[in-house]
Amino acid sequence: MKPLENQIAVVTGAGRGIGRGIALKFAEAGADVVCVSRTEANSAKVADEVRGLGRKAWALAVDVADPAAVSAAGEKILADTGRVDILVNNAGVTRDGLLMRMSEEDWDTVLDTNLRGAFLFTKAFVRAFARQRSGRIINIASVIGLMGNAGQANYAASKAGLIGFTKSVAKELGMRGVTANAIAPGFVETDMTAVLNDDLKKELLKRIPVGSFGQVEDIAHAALFLASPGARYVTGQVLTVDGGMVM
Repeated sequence: MKPLENQIAVVTGAGRGIGRGIALKFAEAGADVVCVSRTEANSAKVADEVRGLGRKAWALAVDVADPAAVSAAGEKILADTGRVDILVNNAGVTRDGLLMRMSEEDWDTVLDTNLRGAFLFTKAFVRAFARQRSGRIINIASVIGLMGNAGQANYAASKAGLIGFTKSVAKELGMRGVTANAIAPGFVETDMTAVLNDDLKKELLKRIPVGSFGQVEDIAHAALFLASPGARYVTGQVLTVDGGMVM
């Protein structure tokens, strides 16, 4: 018996990187997966990979910051799948820049996607979770939300807010059998970190005790643990997966 056998998972930002890794890891563990991405092409590609692992998959293109779109997606997902057991709020963007030059648009775009999106998707399923008296909510935060970073005031604020949101949801829903936890990845090799120049990467590696950047697989394993029966008694926590960077 696989740990997530016949469960239904919804993963936002599933089109690439960490979201894709989590979607595939859940499928390997026996879950059927709803792959949510901003574009139909990206979500459909990962859904095909999930099906290749022998599980059911659905692909949706949703702007996670759009309340009407998220509400409609939530209704469709519940109608198509019958239930949802796991929600992973992973969709995220960056618009880096020093505060003195940061536009209101760059601030709003990051907060709307990274924080508002998690709020909207959680709200879309919270009544269903409460009725079935079970559910796992996993929010993908960041070590930047714990320590801040120059040039990322918007990103840090969104991820710190996501951590506070996670803890509040955990307190609200604990008596309903629903857990809520956050994962705070360190520097993981994805499209978002590929743009860093070599000098910056060398400096970052000096601050990581294990001496290497993380892999998508590292975050996917952490998400699998929080979604598994073994994490039944874990809620309101921030699991930092960063090679010891911010200990």
